[in-house]
Order: sequence, then C-alpha cells, then structure tokens
Amino acid sequence: MKEYFTRLFQYDHYVNNLITDAIIAAGQPEETEKLMAHMLGAQQIWLSRCKGENILSGPIWPDWKADTFKQIIADNHEAWINFLATQTDDDFDRKITYRDMKGNEFSSRLPDMITQVTNHGTHHRAQIGQLLKEDGVNLPITDYIFYIRQQN
Repeated sequence: MKEYFTRLFQYDHYVNNLITDAIIAAGQPEETEKLMAHMLGAQQIWLSRCKGENILSGPIWPDWKADTFKQIIADNHEAWINFLATQTDDDFDRKITYRDMKGNEFSSRLPDMITQVTNHGTHHRAQIGQLLKEDGVNLPITDYIFYIRQQN
C-alpha cells in the first residue's frame, strides 16, 4: 500500500503544479484560487489527522494566492511522502480517531483517510478545470493514466 499511495502523491504533485500553471496563465481567477487553496489546506489538515495529532489545524479555506501555491505544493508533497515512508504494513490496518472542523469525533482506517485526500484533490482540480475551460483556457492533460504512461 505504501508504494501505491506514494505513486498517487507523486501524481498529485505533478498535476497540482500543472493546474497552478493554468491558474496563473489565466490571470488567477479568484474562484480557482479559492478552490486550489482549499484543496492544499485540506491536505495539511488530513496529514495532521493521519499523524494522530488530533488537533484542529489550519483554515479549511485559507486565503492563499496562486503565486504561493508552488511552494505549498512542494511542502505538502514532501510532508506526505515523508509520512508515508514511516508507515509499516500494519499501520495501514489501523484506525485513527480524529475530529472534523466542527469538533465531531470519527475513527477511520488510514487508507480511507489517504484516499479521501487524493480523491478530494481530483474533485477540486476538476472544478478548477471547468472554471478555466469556461474562461477559454486550454487545459493540460491531467489524467492519471497519462501521467503513468509518461513515467514508464
């Protein structure tokens, strides 16, 4: 599982940079910046939860601008890859108790929490892509399989 999730975060890193480039090229439309900042902030919150820190950390809708995204993407990526590198096979079977932004307590398996992060990113990149497309932006190819083909 560690290898699989590491590969997903490699893809996530790659496409987040592509989408950031498209946002910047489009003149940084406000709604696209908001969605991207939200996605990146959520990655940090979920990492904190996966680490069992069980604190309400960071804003869910940070006021970050596109010119800061590349560094945040790099920092998030490094943090997730480092976290995954420390996990054992047994860690992927454990449940983690955490609180949502309203303070409600939940317990979820680590793979489900990590899958939430990667799927959440895909969802918001699609929203961003749709907004950019409506503005006439020629979008980069962000399909996972295209990324994998490039890697091989």
